[in-house]
Amino acid sequence: MSEHTVVREVAGPWSLAASRAFWEGFAPAALRAQSDEALRTVFRVERDWSTASVTVRQDGTAAHITVGGDGDLDAAAEQTARFLALDVDGRGWPGVGARDPIIAAAQSELPGLRPCGFFSPYEAAAWAVLSQRVRITQAARLRSDLFGADGAFPAPQQLRSFDADLPGRKAEFLRAVAEAALDGVFDGLRELTAEEAVARVRQVKGLGPFAAELVVLRGANHPDGVPGHEARFEAEVAFRYGPEVTAAQVSEAWRPYRTWAVVHLRALRERRTAEISG
Repeated sequence: MSEHTVVREVAGPWSLAASRAFWEGFAPAALRAQSDEALRTVFRVERDWSTASVTVRQDGTAAHITVGGDGDLDAAAEQTARFLALDVDGRGWPGVGARDPIIAAAQSELPGLRPCGFFSPYEAAAWAVLSQRVRITQAARLRSDLFGADGAFPAPQQLRSFDADLPGRKAEFLRAVAEAALDGVFDGLRELTAEEAVARVRQVKGLGPFAAELVVLRGANHPDGVPGHEARFEAEVAFRYGPEVTAAQVSEAWRPYRTWAVVHLRALRERRTAEISG
Protein backbone atom coordinates (compact mmCIF):
# COMPACT_ATOMS: atom_id res chain seq x y z
CA MET A 1 0.00 0.00 0.00
CA SER A 2 1.32 3.44 -0.95
CA GLU A 3 1.05 6.64 1.10
CA HIS A 4 0.90 10.23 -0.06
CA THR A 5 0.77 13.54 1.84
CA VAL A 6 -0.63 16.82 0.51
CA VAL A 7 -0.34 20.13 2.35
CA ARG A 8 -3.21 22.40 1.40
CA GLU A 9 -3.65 26.03 2.38
CA VAL A 10 -7.26 26.63 3.35
CA ALA A 11 -8.72 30.01 2.43
CA GLY A 12 -10.89 31.53 5.09
CA PRO A 13 -11.80 30.45 8.63
CA TRP A 14 -11.77 26.76 9.45
CA SER A 15 -11.34 24.44 12.40
CA LEU A 16 -10.71 20.75 11.95
CA ALA A 17 -11.80 20.18 15.54
CA ALA A 18 -15.15 21.88 14.93
CA SER A 19 -15.83 19.92 11.76
CA ARG A 20 -14.77 16.66 13.40
CA ALA A 21 -17.06 17.22 16.37
CA PHE A 22 -19.93 18.02 14.04
CA TRP A 23 -19.28 14.91 11.95
CA GLU A 24 -19.08 12.65 15.01
CA GLY A 25 -22.67 13.69 15.78
CA PHE A 26 -23.90 13.31 12.20
CA ALA A 27 -26.22 10.30 12.57
CA PRO A 28 -26.51 9.34 8.87
CA ALA A 29 -22.76 8.68 8.55
CA ALA A 30 -21.20 9.42 11.91
CA LEU A 31 -17.43 9.62 12.13
CA ARG A 32 -15.90 7.33 14.71
CA ALA A 33 -14.66 9.14 17.80
CA GLN A 34 -11.00 10.12 17.48
CA SER A 35 -8.29 9.70 20.10
CA ASP A 36 -6.22 12.77 19.26
CA GLU A 37 -6.47 16.03 17.33
CA ALA A 38 -6.26 14.37 13.92
CA LEU A 39 -9.20 13.16 11.84
CA ARG A 40 -8.89 9.58 10.59
CA THR A 41 -11.27 7.60 8.43
CA VAL A 42 -11.57 5.16 5.51
CA PHE A 43 -13.56 5.83 2.36
CA ARG A 44 -14.27 4.80 -1.21
CA VAL A 45 -12.44 6.86 -3.85
CA GLU A 46 -14.74 7.88 -6.69
CA ARG A 47 -12.03 8.01 -9.35
CA ASP A 48 -11.36 4.26 -9.34
CA TRP A 49 -13.57 2.95 -6.49
CA SER A 50 -10.52 1.86 -4.52
CA THR A 51 -10.40 2.08 -0.72
CA ALA A 52 -8.29 4.80 0.88
CA SER A 53 -7.38 5.63 4.45
CA VAL A 54 -6.86 9.26 5.36
CA THR A 55 -5.44 11.22 8.27
CA VAL A 56 -6.02 14.97 8.33
CA ARG A 57 -4.22 17.39 10.66
CA GLN A 58 -4.48 21.14 10.94
CA ASP A 59 -1.44 23.38 11.25
CA GLY A 60 -2.65 26.96 11.33
CA THR A 61 -4.24 27.64 7.95
CA ALA A 62 -2.79 24.48 6.39
CA ALA A 63 -4.39 21.06 6.14
CA HIS A 64 -2.01 18.12 6.10
CA ILE A 65 -3.82 15.33 4.24
CA THR A 66 -2.14 11.92 4.29
CA VAL A 67 -3.85 9.27 2.19
CA GLY A 68 -2.93 5.61 1.84
CA GLY A 69 -4.14 2.88 -0.48
CA ASP A 70 -3.58 1.06 -3.74
CA GLY A 71 -5.58 3.41 -5.94
CA ASP A 72 -5.42 7.01 -7.15
CA LEU A 73 -4.07 8.82 -4.10
CA ASP A 74 -4.16 12.26 -5.72
CA ALA A 75 -7.88 11.77 -6.31
CA ALA A 76 -8.27 10.54 -2.75
CA ALA A 77 -6.65 13.71 -1.40
CA GLU A 78 -8.88 15.92 -3.57
CA GLN A 79 -11.97 14.04 -2.45
CA THR A 80 -10.93 14.48 1.17
CA ALA A 81 -10.63 18.23 0.64
CA ARG A 82 -14.12 18.22 -0.87
CA PHE A 83 -15.89 16.22 1.82
CA LEU A 84 -14.33 18.49 4.45
CA ALA A 85 -15.11 21.63 2.40
CA LEU A 86 -11.43 22.60 2.46
CA ASP A 87 -11.51 23.28 -1.28
CA VAL A 88 -13.97 26.16 -0.88
CA ASP A 89 -12.63 29.71 -0.65
CA GLY A 90 -14.23 30.79 2.61
CA ARG A 91 -12.77 34.27 2.84
CA GLY A 92 -16.20 35.73 2.12
CA TRP A 93 -17.96 33.64 4.78
CA PRO A 94 -17.54 36.23 7.57
CA GLY A 95 -19.30 38.71 5.27
CA VAL A 96 -22.46 36.61 5.50
CA GLY A 97 -22.45 37.23 9.23
CA ALA A 98 -21.99 40.92 8.61
CA ARG A 99 -25.16 40.87 6.51
CA ASP A 100 -27.17 38.60 8.82
CA PRO A 101 -26.77 38.92 12.61
CA ILE A 102 -28.35 35.50 13.20
CA ILE A 103 -25.70 33.84 11.07
CA ALA A 104 -23.08 35.98 12.82
CA ALA A 105 -24.23 34.50 16.14
CA ALA A 106 -24.03 30.99 14.67
CA GLN A 107 -20.53 31.66 13.39
CA SER A 108 -19.52 32.85 16.84
CA GLU A 109 -20.97 29.76 18.52
CA LEU A 110 -19.48 27.35 15.96
CA PRO A 111 -16.19 29.00 14.95
CA GLY A 112 -14.45 27.46 11.98
CA LEU A 113 -17.14 24.89 11.22
CA ARG A 114 -17.25 23.70 7.61
CA PRO A 115 -19.88 21.23 6.34
CA CYS A 116 -18.89 17.56 6.23
CA GLY A 117 -20.45 14.15 6.72
CA PHE A 118 -20.72 12.06 3.56
CA PHE A 119 -17.68 10.94 1.60
CA SER A 120 -19.40 11.28 -1.78
CA PRO A 121 -22.71 11.86 -3.55
CA TYR A 122 -22.82 8.12 -4.22
CA GLU A 123 -22.77 7.27 -0.52
CA ALA A 124 -25.27 10.02 0.26
CA ALA A 125 -27.61 8.59 -2.38
CA ALA A 126 -27.31 5.12 -0.88
CA TRP A 127 -28.10 6.54 2.56
CA ALA A 128 -31.14 8.34 1.14
CA VAL A 129 -32.47 5.00 -0.10
CA LEU A 130 -31.69 3.13 3.11
CA SER A 131 -33.31 5.79 5.32
CA GLN A 132 -36.59 6.03 3.42
CA ARG A 133 -39.56 5.17 5.66
CA VAL A 134 -37.44 3.72 8.48
CA ARG A 135 -35.91 5.14 11.64
CA ILE A 136 -32.42 6.62 11.38
CA THR A 137 -31.10 4.01 13.80
CA GLN A 138 -32.44 1.20 11.61
CA ALA A 139 -31.03 2.84 8.47
CA ALA A 140 -27.64 3.19 10.18
CA ARG A 141 -27.65 -0.54 10.95
CA LEU A 142 -28.56 -1.38 7.36
CA ARG A 143 -25.72 0.82 6.16
CA SER A 144 -23.15 -0.66 8.53
CA ASP A 145 -24.16 -4.17 7.43
CA LEU A 146 -23.03 -3.30 3.90
CA PHE A 147 -19.49 -2.36 4.90
CA GLY A 148 -16.75 -4.77 3.87
CA ALA A 149 -13.70 -5.96 5.73
CA ASP A 150 -11.78 -2.89 4.51
CA GLY A 151 -14.13 -0.64 6.50
CA ALA A 152 -15.49 1.17 3.43
CA PHE A 153 -18.90 1.29 1.81
CA PRO A 154 -19.14 -1.17 -1.10
CA ALA A 155 -18.12 0.00 -4.57
CA PRO A 156 -20.93 0.47 -7.11
CA GLN A 157 -19.90 -2.72 -8.91
CA GLN A 158 -20.63 -4.62 -5.69
CA LEU A 159 -23.78 -2.71 -4.84
CA ARG A 160 -25.15 -3.29 -8.34
CA SER A 161 -25.32 -7.04 -7.68
CA PHE A 162 -26.60 -6.60 -4.14
CA ASP A 163 -29.66 -8.76 -3.55
CA ALA A 164 -30.29 -8.81 0.19
CA ASP A 165 -33.71 -8.85 1.78
CA LEU A 166 -34.37 -5.17 2.49
CA PRO A 167 -37.66 -3.42 3.26
CA GLY A 168 -39.75 -2.28 0.31
CA ARG A 169 -37.89 -1.48 -2.90
CA LYS A 170 -34.61 -0.54 -1.22
CA ALA A 171 -32.55 -3.24 -2.95
CA GLU A 172 -33.90 -2.14 -6.35
CA PHE A 173 -33.19 1.52 -5.62
CA LEU A 174 -29.68 0.76 -4.34
CA ARG A 175 -28.94 -0.95 -7.64
CA ALA A 176 -30.20 2.16 -9.44
CA VAL A 177 -27.85 4.30 -7.34
CA ALA A 178 -24.95 2.01 -8.21
CA GLU A 179 -25.74 2.21 -11.92
CA ALA A 180 -25.95 6.00 -11.70
CA ALA A 181 -22.54 6.16 -10.02
CA LEU A 182 -20.98 3.99 -12.72
CA ASP A 183 -22.65 6.10 -15.42
CA GLY A 184 -21.18 9.31 -13.97
CA VAL A 185 -24.47 10.88 -12.88
CA PHE A 186 -22.89 12.06 -9.62
CA ASP A 187 -19.74 13.45 -11.26
CA GLY A 188 -19.22 17.21 -11.43
CA LEU A 189 -22.24 18.23 -9.36
CA ARG A 190 -20.24 21.10 -7.89
CA GLU A 191 -19.76 22.51 -11.38
CA LEU A 192 -23.53 23.09 -11.67
CA THR A 193 -25.75 25.35 -9.65
CA ALA A 194 -27.29 23.49 -6.74
CA GLU A 195 -30.67 23.64 -8.45
CA GLU A 196 -29.29 22.16 -11.69
CA ALA A 197 -27.47 19.45 -9.76
CA VAL A 198 -30.63 18.49 -7.86
CA ALA A 199 -32.54 18.20 -11.16
CA ARG A 200 -29.87 15.84 -12.49
CA VAL A 201 -29.88 13.63 -9.39
CA ARG A 202 -33.66 13.38 -9.44
CA GLN A 203 -33.36 11.34 -12.64
CA VAL A 204 -32.09 8.41 -10.54
CA LYS A 205 -34.82 5.92 -9.68
CA GLY A 206 -35.79 6.09 -6.03
CA LEU A 207 -34.40 9.57 -5.35
CA GLY A 208 -37.12 12.14 -4.77
CA PRO A 209 -36.69 15.87 -4.11
CA PHE A 210 -35.59 15.51 -0.46
CA ALA A 211 -33.08 12.78 -1.33
CA ALA A 212 -31.71 14.68 -4.32
CA GLU A 213 -31.09 17.75 -2.18
CA LEU A 214 -29.27 15.59 0.36
CA VAL A 215 -27.05 14.13 -2.37
CA VAL A 216 -26.10 17.56 -3.71
CA LEU A 217 -25.82 19.63 -0.53
CA ARG A 218 -24.36 17.02 1.82
CA GLY A 219 -22.96 14.38 -0.55
CA ALA A 220 -21.28 16.65 -3.10
CA ASN A 221 -20.88 19.25 -0.34
CA HIS A 222 -22.11 21.95 -2.73
CA PRO A 223 -21.48 25.23 -0.88
CA ASP A 224 -24.40 27.26 -2.16
CA GLY A 225 -27.81 25.66 -1.97
CA VAL A 226 -30.92 25.68 0.22
CA PRO A 227 -33.08 22.60 0.85
CA GLY A 228 -36.70 23.09 -0.04
CA HIS A 229 -37.99 19.86 1.49
CA GLU A 230 -36.45 19.74 4.96
CA ALA A 231 -39.01 20.39 7.68
CA ARG A 232 -36.48 20.69 10.52
CA PHE A 233 -34.53 23.39 8.70
CA GLU A 234 -37.72 25.31 7.93
CA ALA A 235 -38.68 25.04 11.59
CA GLU A 236 -35.32 26.44 12.64
CA VAL A 237 -35.71 29.37 10.26
CA ALA A 238 -39.12 30.09 11.79
CA PHE A 239 -37.64 29.83 15.29
CA ARG A 240 -34.72 32.16 14.54
CA TYR A 241 -36.31 34.66 12.17
CA GLY A 242 -40.01 34.52 12.98
CA PRO A 243 -42.96 32.39 11.82
CA GLU A 244 -43.75 34.63 8.85
CA VAL A 245 -40.23 34.44 7.37
CA THR A 246 -39.29 31.81 4.78
CA ALA A 247 -35.92 30.29 4.03
CA ALA A 248 -36.12 31.61 0.49
CA GLN A 249 -36.36 35.16 1.84
CA VAL A 250 -33.48 35.08 4.32
CA SER A 251 -31.12 32.88 2.30
CA GLU A 252 -30.44 35.50 -0.37
CA ALA A 253 -28.12 37.21 2.13
CA TRP A 254 -26.17 33.95 2.54
CA ARG A 255 -24.91 33.65 -1.03
CA PRO A 256 -22.53 32.12 -2.09
CA TYR A 257 -22.43 30.09 1.15
CA ARG A 258 -26.07 29.17 1.55
CA THR A 259 -25.31 25.53 2.41
CA TRP A 260 -22.86 26.63 5.09
CA ALA A 261 -25.52 28.80 6.70
CA VAL A 262 -28.04 25.94 6.53
CA VAL A 263 -25.59 23.57 8.25
CA HIS A 264 -24.87 26.11 10.98
CA LEU A 265 -28.58 26.59 11.71
CA ARG A 266 -29.18 22.83 11.74
CA ALA A 267 -26.21 22.33 14.06
CA LEU A 268 -27.60 24.92 16.48
CA ARG A 269 -30.99 23.20 16.37
CA GLU A 270 -29.46 19.82 17.18
CA ARG A 271 -27.45 21.35 20.01
CA ARG A 272 -30.54 23.05 21.46
CA THR A 273 -32.57 19.84 21.17
CA ALA A 274 -29.85 17.88 22.95
CA GLU A 275 -29.72 20.44 25.77
CA ILE A 276 -33.49 20.30 26.22
CA SER A 277 -33.66 16.51 26.21
CA GLY A 278 -30.60 16.29 28.49
